[in-house]
Amino acid sequence: MQSISMIVKYDGSAYFGWQRQQNQMSVQAVIEAKLTSILKQNIVIHGSGRTDARVHALGQCFSFEAHLIMPLDNLVMVLNRCLPDDIVIIHATEHDTPFHARYQALGKTYVYKIYMDPLRDPFRDKYMFHVPYDLDLKRIEKALPSFLGEQDFKVFMASGSQTTNTIRTIYKLEMNKTSECLTFTITGNGFLYKMVRSIVGTLIQVGRGKICPNEIPTIIQTGNRQRVKYTAGANGLYLSQVYYHLEEIEKNMQ
Repeated sequence: MQSISMIVKYDGSAYFGWQRQQNQMSVQAVIEAKLTSILKQNIVIHGSGRTDARVHALGQCFSFEAHLIMPLDNLVMVLNRCLPDDIVIIHATEHDTPFHARYQALGKTYVYKIYMDPLRDPFRDKYMFHVPYDLDLKRIEKALPSFLGEQDFKVFMASGSQTTNTIRTIYKLEMNKTSECLTFTITGNGFLYKMVRSIVGTLIQVGRGKICPNEIPTIIQTGNRQRVKYTAGANGLYLSQVYYHLEEIEKNMQ
């Protein structure tokens, strides 16, 4: 049995998230079915983490074990021919020792995209979250440092999670404004259920003047969920990169 990892890019608009679910189409189930058919053996893949319905990925990693019946490059080529247009394998690696995409992950980067316009744009709605008013970016910029470091981010975890350890470390949180959109990039050692969307939703409220930038440390420390009820939509969220070596995280920090 060979241990394989692959990096996949996908448009999550048509899927009920990454994870296999009964009676719902998921990215994991589609890839597993194609690999099982191509390799003529039952393949179970393990993602680096879940993405929710309508969330996208620029660099989701998954792993599996299989008896390869063709060179790995050929497998990628055949797999991409079989997959739907909204899922593409962009890289594959054969490991000398067993590799697990979830348990060996050391960190992740997410990207969140917003477009600000009084009118909704049907051509951007799949890939960016619509905010129908201008945001005060200076207020948001002041709030960003308060999210950095090792903290208990339980207040930004949505209900429904079984996670008991809510301590996470945010290494970087940046905002970039272009004529097309407002982008948040956040890197951390791990993220709670809907944590990124909750943080972005809170920053939107900061930009609207609903929350003061200097309130953020108190909100995190006290866990006042009433102050962070606004969660940004799934369509603006992208899993950008998964890290398996500390050097990769350090390079991202530069």
